[in-house]
Amino acid sequence: MLAAALLLAAGCDSGGTPSGQGAAPGRTTAAQSSPSGQAPGETAPPAKGSVKVLRTVTEGLDSPWGLAPLPGGGLLVSSRDKATITRVDDRTGKQTELGTVSGVAPEGEGGLLGIALSPGYASDHMIYAYFTSASDNRIVRMLYDPKKPAGEQLGAPDTIFKGIPKGVIHNGGRIAFGPDGMLYAGTGESGERGLAQDKKSLGGKILRLTPEGGPAPGNPFPDSPVYTYGHRNVQGLAWDGKQRLFASEFGQDTWDELNAIKPGDNYGWPDAEGRSSDPKYHNPIAQWHTDEASPSGIAYAEGSVWMAGLRGQRLWRIPLKGTEASAPPQAFLTDTYGRLRTVAAAGGDKLWLVTSNTDGRGNPKKGDDRILEVQVK
Repeated sequence: MLAAALLLAAGCDSGGTPSGQGAAPGRTTAAQSSPSGQAPGETAPPAKGSVKVLRTVTEGLDSPWGLAPLPGGGLLVSSRDKATITRVDDRTGKQTELGTVSGVAPEGEGGLLGIALSPGYASDHMIYAYFTSASDNRIVRMLYDPKKPAGEQLGAPDTIFKGIPKGVIHNGGRIAFGPDGMLYAGTGESGERGLAQDKKSLGGKILRLTPEGGPAPGNPFPDSPVYTYGHRNVQGLAWDGKQRLFASEFGQDTWDELNAIKPGDNYGWPDAEGRSSDPKYHNPIAQWHTDEASPSGIAYAEGSVWMAGLRGQRLWRIPLKGTEASAPPQAFLTDTYGRLRTVAAAGGDKLWLVTSNTDGRGNPKKGDDRILEVQVK
C-alpha cells in the first residue's frame, strides 16, 4: 500500500480543533477475488493529472454541506446551519430555496449535513438527509414537490433511522446510495473514542441500510446496520468504476486517511491513526498530515479519487489501480478557494466542488460560499 507522506494537527470536521455504486456483500467480483484488489487487465491512470476550474456555478451560499445532482440538471445543496435545502440551476446559478428541514439542531459540527436522492427518485421524488437533532444524529426522507411555491416544496421529514451518537464534534454525516440500492452512511464517534471499537454502537462506523432504514441484507454482522468499524469521523464515500467503495476519514493530530472499504473490517481508531503494524487493522491506502487535508467529501472520476480538504484548503487526486494508490497523491487549488467541503461527480471528466468558508472556521471572501465546476484528468 502507498502511504503518501503529506501532513497536521487537528482533524476534526474542520481540521481546526484537535479532537454510487458498490457490489453487494456476499457476492465476489473478479476484483474482490484478486489478492491485490484489482480486476484482470486493470490499468492505472497517469501518475500526474490536472484540474481546470471551468466556472463558478453560484455564489453566496451559507454553510453549504451536502450536494445532490438532480437527473436532468440542477443541484440540491444543504445548509448545515440554516437547515435549508436549496436548488441551484447549474446553468444560470439561480438559487431557489425548497424549504427548511424541521427538527435540525445545529451546533458545532452538527446540523443539516449530507443529502442523497432516492434510487427511485424518478417516480418517488424522495430526498434523504442526515442531520443532528436535539438528541442524536438521524436519517430522514422527504418528498420534494417543485410545483409548490418556493420555500414550501419539502414535505415533512420521515425518520427512517435514528440513534447515531451526536456531539459538538465528529458527527460524520455523509450519505450515499450504492449500486446495490442500499444506503451507506458515514458516522463519527462524537468525541467518545471508545464507541468506534464497539460494534453495538452506531458511532465511528460506516452503516449500510435499506432505503426504509433497516439493516441491509448481507451485512457482515447479523441483524446489524454496521458495515465497518474503528472509524473516527467519516465524511467521504464514493465508488469506483468496478463498484468498490472508498471512504475518507479525519485523523486527530497526525494522519488523515483514504480507505478502501471491506465489509466487516476494523479500521483501527482509536488504537491506530494512519498506518499500523497490527494486522487486525485495515490500513489506509493513503495518508496525510492533517494540516494538508482534513478531508470531507470524495468523488471518483477519470481513474482517481478526488478528495476535498478543509484545513488543507486543496483538492487531492489519488490515482488508483484496483484498491491501491498507483502513484503519490497530487494536490490542486491549494489556498485558492479556501476550505473545500464537498466534491461530487458531474459526469465524464467533470466535478462539482463546494467551498466551506462560512462554517465558522474559514475566512470568507466576497462570494463565499460557492459551487465550482471543474474539469479533471
